[in-house]
Amino acid sequence: MDRRRFFKNGVDKVKKAVMHAADVRAKSKATHWIRPPFALDEVEFLLTCTRCDECIDACPHDVIFGLPISRGAEVVGTPALNLLNQGCHLCEDWPCVNFCETDALIFPVQPESQDQLDLQDQALVAPQISVAMIETDQCLPYLGPECGVCKDSCPLDGALIFEGVRPTINPEVCVGCGLCREVCIANPKAIGISSLQK
Repeated sequence: MDRRRFFKNGVDKVKKAVMHAADVRAKSKATHWIRPPFALDEVEFLLTCTRCDECIDACPHDVIFGLPISRGAEVVGTPALNLLNQGCHLCEDWPCVNFCETDALIFPVQPESQDQLDLQDQALVAPQISVAMIETDQCLPYLGPECGVCKDSCPLDGALIFEGVRPTINPEVCVGCGLCREVCIANPKAIGISSLQK
């Protein structure tokens, strides 16, 4: 191997190691917030998002906000969802994504094969936004009294299931929109929301 190739291989390895370390650090920090629908992976998102506030302004339900400086200079002003207080309404026309000019929020690439062209006529499937779970030690039906306030809050068939009077979340269907948490009357709320980042 000549010197030029040797140094190029060394530089490539260093670049990969730096990118991997940045990815791990960004994902670790991102456990504290939830990005809007169809967001790129965290490192790519941070490199692509210009903090223009277009997605924040486009949200008709005021669920998206800019992260504060207390979260760190590298993420300040980037959009996140306020799912602890409000739910994402999974808008049919996805205004937050449509107003993103840099593609930090971007729809999946549409299939090009003839067999899959029919899928383009269907509404986009809601992406996984967060992880929602019933906190049974807070949920009223698990403690004795009936409730059912969240029963009609879920926009996805089969995501929120009732076994008698007790709600359960089907993780195969639930995308973590948080609308069930928004209507929950328990104090503290009986539906936990967490980031997809581990």
